[in-house]
Amino acid sequence: MRGLKREGDPTTASSLCSLLVVRENEEMTSYLRQKFQSLTVSSRSEDAKDGELTSESREETERTRIQTMKALVVKLDPSAEDVDDLMIRRFLRARDLDVDKASAMFIKYLKWRREAIPNGFISPSEISNDLAQNKLFMQGYDRAGRPIVVIFPARHKPASTTVEEFKRFNIYGLEKICARMPSGHEKFTSIADLQGWGYVNSDIRGYLAALSILQDCYPERLGKLLIINSPYIFVAVWKIVYPFIDKNTKKKIVFVEGNKLRSTLLEDIDESQLPECVGGPLKLVPIQEC
Repeated sequence: MRGLKREGDPTTASSLCSLLVVRENEEMTSYLRQKFQSLTVSSRSEDAKDGELTSESREETERTRIQTMKALVVKLDPSAEDVDDLMIRRFLRARDLDVDKASAMFIKYLKWRREAIPNGFISPSEISNDLAQNKLFMQGYDRAGRPIVVIFPARHKPASTTVEEFKRFNIYGLEKICARMPSGHEKFTSIADLQGWGYVNSDIRGYLAALSILQDCYPERLGKLLIINSPYIFVAVWKIVYPFIDKNTKKKIVFVEGNKLRSTLLEDIDESQLPECVGGPLKLVPIQEC
């Protein structure tokens, strides 16, 4: 009969394959989203004790512990004398206001910074391979006034760089982002678009190194990470990386379902501030031009 395609028709097979891929990707995103919803419920339970404190008493507790921690770290490392209270507070919050743990973390950070950024900055010439991949951008601000960072992991080519250069690239990017923080803000929102990501882009050592730098050296800088267009094969890598993400960072990660992409983004970002890669009006600016 006319209009009917026979079994084995390549067009029909191709269409079915496309539908299966889309369905698998949506199922994977849904699976990861459910996992994070479960985690969020658990985290909220853990944070219930903190919620018993009034905002006033918490602020007073923070002020007191900031001074206690600052006195302690200055004794251990005199270079901490010039550090502002906001930085001390970020490290305290990363360790749930535990002065001893936050102080140890901060002293380790000071040592790391002297070794990793001896000149006080990373030069673009030190990360030319990673910059050439054009994978990190900034543009716009979310509803809370935090700058928006857009990452394209599918453009990351591990074979064209080294773990050490990738580390420097992440430091360079974070320094640029922090320098562009509006007055009164300390955090940024990030959109990671995994469209086209495959095993050729997978870089476990690089991912873990970047995660360590973010969590240990730039704590409480990430406000939210929105992961979009995640392919099914990404789940294998995610299972390896997931255990290394601390509980505070886990609460900031959202896997966005494809059919809810725009509505989810609009919860945090005004339509006028959406980057063009997700249907918004703003053109992306490469990190080196920020």
